[in-house]
This record gives sequence, structure tokens and C-alpha cells, in this order.
Amino acid sequence: MRELLDELDRWRHSGTRVALARVVDIDGSGPRDIGAAMAVSAEGEVVGSVSGGCVEGAVVTEALGILNGERPAGIITFGYSDDEAFAVGLTCGGTIRLFIEELDW
Repeated sequence: MRELLDELDRWRHSGTRVALARVVDIDGSGPRDIGAAMAVSAEGEVVGSVSGGCVEGAVVTEALGILNGERPAGIITFGYSDDEAFAVGLTCGGTIRLFIEELDW
């Protein structure tokens, strides 16, 4: 999370709306530890990582959906199963749960 602080501070001072995604649970193998975070500005700028790249694009989409009022804040799950072979998933075979919310400056 510390790697996000400078950018978050810049966004806060400029009045930019930001969504924050944090890893809150991992089942099996996961690319990042619990607590890993990624921030997405309303303009689509990104800082941090929650999965080392394998689901970041989908997280940006979800975060922007929250900022645009298209979905509520909450838990979202990313993982891999035979039924989801062509869906967004973790190549490591695990499942991660993220909590994504808009930051309240």
C-alpha cells in the first residue's frame, strides 16, 4: 500500500475521484498477498497491483464502474475453474477476493 501513497496524495490534492481495490482473501495460490492494493482514478490512471497483471484490466473496469455509479462497492472474486476457462482468471490456479470502494477524501 505504501507504493500508492504519493499518487493518492496527488489525486487527493487535485480533487480526483479514486477507487481502491485491496486483496482481502486468497484461496489456493495467489500472485499477491492479502493487503496488496491498487488505486484507479476516475480518468483511468492506475497505481499498484493486486494480481501481478493477470486480472488488473478487469479490476480497472470494476473500479470505474463503482466511480461511475454502475455498481456498488463490495467484494469481487477472481479465480480459475474449468467452467471459467475463457473468463478472466488467475493463471496460478488460485482465487482472490478483492474489496473495491471509492475513497472518501
